Amino acid sequence: MIQRLPIPALRPFVARLWASEDADAAGDAGRERLLPTGAMHLAVRAAGAPVRVYDGPDDAAGKAVGLAVVGGARAAPYLRDRSPGARSVGAMLRPGAARLLFGAGAGELAGRHTALAVLWGDAPAAELSERLALARDPARRLDLLEVLLAARLPRVTALHPAVAEALARLPSEEVAAVVARTGHSHRHLVALFRDAVGLAPKAYARVLRFQRAAAALRGSPAPVAEIALACGYADQAHLGREFLALAGVPPARFRRLATPFPNHLPLGPSGPR
Repeated sequence: MIQRLPIPALRPFVARLWASEDADAAGDAGRERLLPTGAMHLAVRAAGAPVRVYDGPDDAAGKAVGLAVVGGARAAPYLRDRSPGARSVGAMLRPGAARLLFGAGAGELAGRHTALAVLWGDAPAAELSERLALARDPARRLDLLEVLLAARLPRVTALHPAVAEALARLPSEEVAAVVARTGHSHRHLVALFRDAVGLAPKAYARVLRFQRAAAALRGSPAPVAEIALACGYADQAHLGREFLALAGVPPARFRRLATPFPNHLPLGPSGPR
């Protein structure tokens, strides 16, 4: 997989671009658990089968969403197909990007996958998929996606100041304190935040705290209890409950898992391997 920052014009709305080639998806076909990041994603398969998602471990058939999909912000993990041989390209989006790029608030798209054709129309979505499929290599696909996304941005854009304030302070500060700083009512700020981010402030802070702990477990030999306190959890037991809820495995097992993509946990016959 290759990743890079987008051009400056896209950086307020796109955190990073990525592209994967056939070799990146090597391995057995099957399913994997995708961990919540708190962000919205755009993904396009330039080759391979359409993206398929599952309602849970007992859903054997799943639902094919499409070759080009928007993955809304999530506060919980979900199951998706693993497609060896697929060539994909995509973008991790920032708060405020949904309405500008897709014409819908992030809250409307949260917690699910939506075919890009539903948001852009059949012809523009098909054109995006076709042009990316013809690109000769991952770097060229990234360049092309960048150009196509930039063309859809309106000339004047801005993130609501209260949302920007909340994003700068979560999860370090409690939601109530952040609300007080913005001068808005709790209900009003939640509505503004959900429209831009896709999650309510409390759920977003929970996912960010989880991601910080996950990064610490992957990158530090520190004891789990120490990581729990450093990341804002009450104790090791609190961290353990959150990992079971958001990753499906306890922290110690998560630390032992070696996966090429940190938020993708391959599923074996009875759960993450």
